[in-house]
Amino acid sequence: MRELTEQEIVRREKLQNIKNPYPERYEITHEICDAANLEDGVTGVRVAGRIILMRKMGKMSFLTIGDINGKIQVSVKLDMIGEEAYQEFKSNYDLGDFIGVVGEVFTTHTGEKTIRADEITFLGKALKPLPEKFHGIEDIETIYRERYLDLIMNDEAKKKFLLRSKFIREIRNYLDEAGYIEIETPILNNKASGATARPFITHHNALDIDLYLRIAPETYLKRAVVGGMNKVFEIARCFRNEGIDATHLQDFTMIEGYCAYYNYKDNMKFLREMLQYIIEKLFGTLVIKVGDKEVDLSGEWEAVSFRDLILKYGNIDINEYNTKETLLQKIYDEKLEIDCDTPLENLGYGNLVDQLYKKVARPNVVNPIFLTEHPISLSPLARANDDNPEITDRFQLVINGAEIINAYSELVDPQEQERRLEVQAALKDNGDEEAMPMDYDYISAMEVGMPPISGWGMGIDRVVQLLTNSDNIKDVILFPLMRPLNEEKKD
Repeated sequence: MRELTEQEIVRREKLQNIKNPYPERYEITHEICDAANLEDGVTGVRVAGRIILMRKMGKMSFLTIGDINGKIQVSVKLDMIGEEAYQEFKSNYDLGDFIGVVGEVFTTHTGEKTIRADEITFLGKALKPLPEKFHGIEDIETIYRERYLDLIMNDEAKKKFLLRSKFIREIRNYLDEAGYIEIETPILNNKASGATARPFITHHNALDIDLYLRIAPETYLKRAVVGGMNKVFEIARCFRNEGIDATHLQDFTMIEGYCAYYNYKDNMKFLREMLQYIIEKLFGTLVIKVGDKEVDLSGEWEAVSFRDLILKYGNIDINEYNTKETLLQKIYDEKLEIDCDTPLENLGYGNLVDQLYKKVARPNVVNPIFLTEHPISLSPLARANDDNPEITDRFQLVINGAEIINAYSELVDPQEQERRLEVQAALKDNGDEEAMPMDYDYISAMEVGMPPISGWGMGIDRVVQLLTNSDNIKDVILFPLMRPLNEEKKD
């Protein structure tokens, strides 16, 4: 049994003095944020929240209660609530406890909106003390492991997660207005398809089969298009068993959308307008602060080819080094140190180009660009360009060195799709863990017939990281996965 601190012992003793420390419910008339905007003189206001500040005095005390949306001051006077209730308050109430308040709204001479309590009700005991308010929570490990404390103590954390919620809501509203249907697709899959990435593997006991956690919902959303859903999207939790850094996590939230009869250029316009509309609605501007830089999201966004971007920042022409062998040798000759989970010699040409781009070019991008003309082996589900079949009709939206959206004109030819997946399967057999497997079930759906389609995927976490000027993607994940503390101690 763990050892209690002195404060925890005292709080447990106070708990015994309270007749009903955990009541079933409490009826309120206003949320705290709404009560804080009421006119003076409104009576019978009933609010509830956590005590986050408290000054206990002789016959009159002040406290502040709050929640994620706001806070309000409460004055507690002996002659208003009665001596017995006032003494119980002074003796047994602590910072962090939950209370209900009934009273009249007024403004103090310092201009602070306050509720003059006629009645207070105890609603829940905090058996642990809150961190010191002056310093808040500054330890990163504590912030990620005990996010509830971060939300209680740090206003910036509250703003980030409220913004995340509003951003997702605005995307849903925008897509709904544009005629998109929201659906759900499986998280457990027989094939690790929908993207080139290393999957998580799990086991289904009842069926006694190994399954993969969803890499992306793509192939199932396109099955829905086959079924007649011309505009479809999903906000999906996805899983990729790859490295962790400031902009990558293994489990993340993305949104994917597909529109029949669109091509990738249609989606460039649609997504730029969507993001500009939502960001301006949320912030009132399209110029956002990222670190010590300003990112301008207004106007048209430039389209730049893979070749031109790598040539500009890495001085390597992928049209000249257009095979795996020649490009790999050039990387060695240039002594480029590329950090990749899979050995470079095991990668196919497309993934090798992608790793080179991430090393030499992507970190230099600040204002938004559409990265285009991806090698076909990097895009096994994308439509080949009509004029140059070695590249695909695809784009990635890159802002401040982060890939925000991946989109393309979809490959809808089932025979060509089968051929490409055979190539991917061969790469996988030769050690490329990010290559896609053969998926005959998806091919079978394609053979029923597909219209022209363009689809896109956007990382919600990464967009919110950008918009909130957060250094680490974990700063915008409410409860990021962490190594258990007991395992850290063993290490």
